[in-house]
Amino acid sequence: MHPPHLREKALQLHAAGVPFSEICRRLRLSRNTIACWLYKRRTAASKTDTRYPRCDHPRRKIDDARSYAYLLGQYLGDGHLLTTQRVPLLTVTCDVRHPGLIHEISHAMEACGARTVGYQERVGCMCVRAHWKHWPCLIPQHGPGVKHRRKIQLTDWQQEVVHGEPERFLRGLFHSDGSRFTNRVLRNGKHYAYPRYTFVNESTDIMLLCRSSLDQLGIAWRMARSNTLSVARREAVARLDRFIGPKW
Repeated sequence: MHPPHLREKALQLHAAGVPFSEICRRLRLSRNTIACWLYKRRTAASKTDTRYPRCDHPRRKIDDARSYAYLLGQYLGDGHLLTTQRVPLLTVTCDVRHPGLIHEISHAMEACGARTVGYQERVGCMCVRAHWKHWPCLIPQHGPGVKHRRKIQLTDWQQEVVHGEPERFLRGLFHSDGSRFTNRVLRNGKHYAYPRYTFVNESTDIMLLCRSSLDQLGIAWRMARSNTLSVARREAVARLDRFIGPKW
């Protein structure tokens, strides 16, 4: 147990914009300890070791559909499920410039059933990781190799969750492989600037899932390239801003 003032100091340095590695060096503490202080937020539900709904008898619906829809979107973008270990390990990789995403992914993992979430820093990114024996049941799309070289198809119960929470699913997709930026163009000698969303993914199946959820919500999109979806119309961007917005 570390003294409370060390945790407060870590939070102050983080708020001041000090890099993660520098905080660890200054406080002379392990990366995992600092990461838990900065990003971890345990919930009361995560402390209860309940059986996964799809493995229960009889089967029941997902306890937290909103968190699951978000986590599924994150997995399809930047997630990886390792099943060769004794306990399966789910990892989602985030840019260290977006601590809010690290918080949200941690919450989603715990809400879905993981008891403990850990962190591993790499160059420019933070890996949010959790061991849980039911991850393969929760994410049946896992498999060897990269996602765009294998079939990605949702099960019936997953389609029901995504259809019920299209905004959360899209939030997970755009937080992983999407971006919001200001597009600047020169037309007839005048400069124009407007916000725009893009979603980039090499998997045709994952792209179809994104397009389907956008269609369900009536949000206009177009394919800029075979692997790039663009949302540029003012009203469509405004709709996405309501539940996605810039990464933070």
